[in-house]
Amino acid sequence: MTEKEGTNSCDGHTEVTPSEINGLNAGADVWVENEFSGPCPVRDVLDRIGDKWSVLVILRLGRQPERFRQLLRAVEGISQRMLTVTLRGLERDGLVHREVLGTRPPSVEYSLTELGRSLLVHITALTHWALEHEPQVSAARATFEGDAT
Repeated sequence: MTEKEGTNSCDGHTEVTPSEINGLNAGADVWVENEFSGPCPVRDVLDRIGDKWSVLVILRLGRQPERFRQLLRAVEGISQRMLTVTLRGLERDGLVHREVLGTRPPSVEYSLTELGRSLLVHITALTHWALEHEPQVSAARATFEGDAT
């Protein structure tokens, strides 16, 4: 892993320099210039994808379109009601397309929209980061919990 501009602190974390913070915020200039006040575009998106189920549903639909029952079986632990609520929210935000199929009985298939696929790229990157860094996060939690007692 390559070092960033920041320096390593005594606890092993990389400190972020002011120039790095400005670089990270470059895409949100208007919001930053307003001292982070007003509607928060980040919070709005995180409210949608930051719940317990949305990321899992998006990752699943990123593989292929699926019917409701397929999703219900595939996303372990989700209830029928929560899957319905999650899919409605994702559809409302333009991330998921719902298509009623002309079968008997009628069934519904869900797929990612173009907007949903553009988000999938970032969620996949976050997933890869989580898988790669899970041992460090677990170790940090264990250390923290040991220090807290």
